[in-house]
Amino acid sequence: MPDHFQLLKTDTATAARRGRLQTRHGVIETPIFMPVGTQGTVKSLTPAHLREIGSQIILGNTYHLNLRPTSELIKELGGLHAFMGWSGPILTDSGGFQVFSLAKLRKMHDDGVEFQSHLDGKKLFLGPREVMTIQQNLGSDIAMVIDECPPWPCDRDATAEACARSLRWAVKCKEIATDNGFLAAGHHVFAIVQGSTYDDLRREAAESLAALDFPGYAVGGVSVGEPEPEMLKQVGATTPFMPVDKPRYTMGLGTPPQLLKMVALGVDMFDCVLPSRVARNGLVFTPDGPMNLKNEKYRADPRPISEEINNYTTQFSRAYLRHLTVAGEILACTLCTLHNLHFYLDLMAQARAHIEAGDYGTWYRAWVERYETGAAAR
Repeated sequence: MPDHFQLLKTDTATAARRGRLQTRHGVIETPIFMPVGTQGTVKSLTPAHLREIGSQIILGNTYHLNLRPTSELIKELGGLHAFMGWSGPILTDSGGFQVFSLAKLRKMHDDGVEFQSHLDGKKLFLGPREVMTIQQNLGSDIAMVIDECPPWPCDRDATAEACARSLRWAVKCKEIATDNGFLAAGHHVFAIVQGSTYDDLRREAAESLAALDFPGYAVGGVSVGEPEPEMLKQVGATTPFMPVDKPRYTMGLGTPPQLLKMVALGVDMFDCVLPSRVARNGLVFTPDGPMNLKNEKYRADPRPISEEINNYTTQFSRAYLRHLTVAGEILACTLCTLHNLHFYLDLMAQARAHIEAGDYGTWYRAWVERYETGAAAR
């Protein structure tokens, strides 16, 4: 068992896992949700807010931070932790998702990706050496390899080519991280399994990457437009072939029920912009489904968002939060984001407790049924 990850318990009725991941900036209890701080900030929140709601680890993005203010400047100012005032662990995405999301602004090459900056049109090249150097400059606790994320749908030949290219890049990323001392210094590098909707390609990719003995592994290429059943099928086709003794991370999703379903499939780590993005439009999460605070029925509602969720936002009424949202007040973004991220983090804390108690399967199915029934009734 690797020193940096302990698998504490596995649920007997599902593949859910309770683990503990050690990083240079602290221990992460899994399953865990990671708030997204793409530009070096979780939008509308301070590091104190994040600590208050129990955030264990947050994300930054290699592509965006290297465009501005640049990784060199961040290194000069003490690294990303010091730059943004966050003392906990940080995971940085390599820019691989931008290969998918900025498809119109990039060209694929065998040795990397040539981007046209979405800010000013300047050329930017990201290959294995560039992304590992940037993430070393940032001081990332967990650095992701660069990969090619196929779109959905994607034909088999194109997917196979993307998997082969991603494997070559993963090999190079690990070589670079080994040669420059990044891994020896206690930083982690996670590989990413692609394969689109092709189960055999996902298995082949997972097994090939597992043989390279990375500190952790991610399921990539999901939640890129496919329906939920297909998304869950892809995750379920990947996790059985990922190393049991390494953390498993599904990138860029999802809704609360989706997270619980993927925990049941053996996933340990998640990130998603959803809870913070929808909060800025007045949508908040409750155990009975999402609530749109812009609705007229909340105009004079004196209750908190949920009687079952206890955080700083609990002291404010639905009426007040609706007023802030409709009036376009900045405080609405802060309070709703605080609530939503706490909701996600608390959900993962509940998941950990139920895996430990041995009743995760029963609990999560009942939780999802209540959430989806309530959502349908709103």
